[in-house]
Parts: sequence; C-alpha cells; structure tokens
Amino acid sequence: MPQADAPLVQFRGVQKTYDGETLVVKGLDLDIARGEFLTLLGPSGSGKTTCLMMLAGFETPTGGDILLDGEPITRVPPHKRDIGMVFQNYALFPHMSVAENLAFPLRVRNRPAAEIAARVTDALDMVELEDFGTRMPGQLSGGQQQRVAVARALVFEPKLVLMDEPLGALDRMLREQMQIEIKRLHERLGITVVYVTHDQGEALTMSDRIAVFNDGIIQQVDPPARLYENPQNSFVASFIGESNRLAGTVSHINGPAATVTLDGGAGEIAATAVAVSAPGDRVLLSVRPERVHILRADDTAPFDNVFEGTVRELIYFGDHVRARLHVAGNTDFIVKVPNMAGTTQLSRGDTVRVGWAARDSHALDFVEFESDGSRAAA
Repeated sequence: MPQADAPLVQFRGVQKTYDGETLVVKGLDLDIARGEFLTLLGPSGSGKTTCLMMLAGFETPTGGDILLDGEPITRVPPHKRDIGMVFQNYALFPHMSVAENLAFPLRVRNRPAAEIAARVTDALDMVELEDFGTRMPGQLSGGQQQRVAVARALVFEPKLVLMDEPLGALDRMLREQMQIEIKRLHERLGITVVYVTHDQGEALTMSDRIAVFNDGIIQQVDPPARLYENPQNSFVASFIGESNRLAGTVSHINGPAATVTLDGGAGEIAATAVAVSAPGDRVLLSVRPERVHILRADDTAPFDNVFEGTVRELIYFGDHVRARLHVAGNTDFIVKVPNMAGTTQLSRGDTVRVGWAARDSHALDFVEFESDGSRAAA
C-alpha cells in the first residue's frame, strides 16, 4: 500500500512525440500530492494538455512512466484508471436527463441501484441543482451544464479529477463564479485535481501550485504567490501577470544583490539576482507595474531605484489608472496608479519621477522580445 504522504501522481522522465521527431513533452518529472489542486498553465502548444491526456490515458507516452498511487498506469486503459474528467464542451449525453448523466459512471461500474440513487441525489445537492434532475442538458444554461459535468466527474468518488479548460466556454462573470465553486468543492471534498488552462488569472485564483509550461518543459512549479513574486526566468515573469522589461548587463554582484547597467546609457538599477552568475552577464530585468511608485515633489521615501519619465498615455480602469511612461529607455513602461481619490493628477506629457525597491527588480535570463511582447524566435 502506498504511504499516506506519498505523491498520488508521479511523472518520471515522460516524453511525447507525435511524428517521431519533435518532442511536445520533454523529459517531464513531476509529483502531484494527494488532495492538491495543481494547475498546468502555459500557452497553446506548450505541452500542458498533452500531459493531461497522457495522465487520463487518451495519449500514450513515447518514453518514461506515469504512476498513480505508486503503480504504473501507462498500459492501463482510461476506464480502469479511476479518474474523473471534465471537458470544456461539458460532454454531457444530450439524450439523457441530468440525473441519468450523473448515474451513468455509476452504472458502468455496476453499483447497486439504491447506491446510484443516493449518490445522484448527493451530487445534485453538492452543485446546488437539487431540482434539476429531470431536466435535459439542452434545457440548462452553460454554467448549469458545467456544474453537471463537474458533479458527474465526482459522483463515483475517483482518486483523481482532471479538468481540461473547463470554463473556457463561459462568459467572464460566470467563469469567475465557477472558479469559486470548483475551489470550494475541492476544499470540502479533499479531492486531487489537475487543471489545465492558459488563463493565468484562473490559475492564480484556484491553485495550490502551478506548473508553468513552455516548449514541452516545466519552467517553474510553485504556489501562486511565490510564482508571481519570485519568477525564476524571463518566460515565467512575462507569462504570469504583467511585467516591465529592461535589458542590461550585470556590473556588480554580491550574493543576492546585483547592479545592472542598462542598455543605451540609461543608468544603473539595483536588483535581486535570480538567473545571474557573474558580472558581464546579459540580463532582462523584470519589474511589476504595481511595485513602481510615482513620486511627488516632496516625497522623501527611500527607493533603491529612481528614474525620471514622461507620461505617454493614461487609461482609466476604475480602481486604478494605467500610466504608460517613457522610462530608462523603455517607451512602454507601465505603472498602475491606485485611484484613491476618484481621479489622478497626471496628464499626458507630464515629466514625473518613479521609484521602486531593489527587491522588486528581478535580474533574469536575457531573452529577445518582439515589438508585440512575444518572445523572439531563437
């Protein structure tokens, strides 16, 4: 029997290629804890969905092993893996009522009729659809159909539930509501969930940990706050949240502290050394817009980095104003100014001073970006 603290799922050197040449998943090693809500996050084609499909049994790894409860499952068919699945398109049987949809996974497992009836009732209550058992899927809203799909994945009490972009077809308000409901179910039932999305906000809101994928490789696995506050490379910094990027060369390094000389003679920045090894390294500095302060003339607050900038654009967002500045050679330097008094005193063309702490400048691996913000081809 596996130990209680042993991972429920283990990927060991898992690879996948569809054409025999290009690896879409490259040597994946990943442990998923019991009761964890783990999100696989990344852009299209990064390998996250392929990993989910291999875990579900709908794709076969080209190399490596996947273990569930300590047992290899590579050759176990999907219906024998004891895994629940929720898809973006709900995948409900249109000719069956809601109750019949929920009963289906129990019937194929030959559960007694009394148990099926009791579990269907409990499942409907769990997703607050007690009075909808006789409805057909076509009579439900998108959010109600997704609740049924979630209930169907949980009704037979699987070891693991996989969710593949389950909220992608819903509008924003309904999607946010379902995020909260799914997370509450996870916490209440203690189930293990592996969730795939390309929506970073969704991942940050729902997850215990997030595995960020790019080019078939996990770039970083961490809880949401650590992932956002301490990105380990330029891809994670640019993909998770919004980040100002400044290119330069390391002139001095002392443990976790680095001094970076910006390109074009724009000055020096005190930063936290993350992906830095020695002076002379080319780096990309990442600074979150909300960590930058626009300084008043009488502002005496000490900041490690202070620069002069020009306001190029102001966009009103209600709770904050998004200011686009020309700072340190970057013409798209973003500052989020809290809307404390219902208005901002900034105007386009203003010259301002901005400041931020060294701990909020992360010196990361140097990557070329295109003008639209995407990574340049290697």
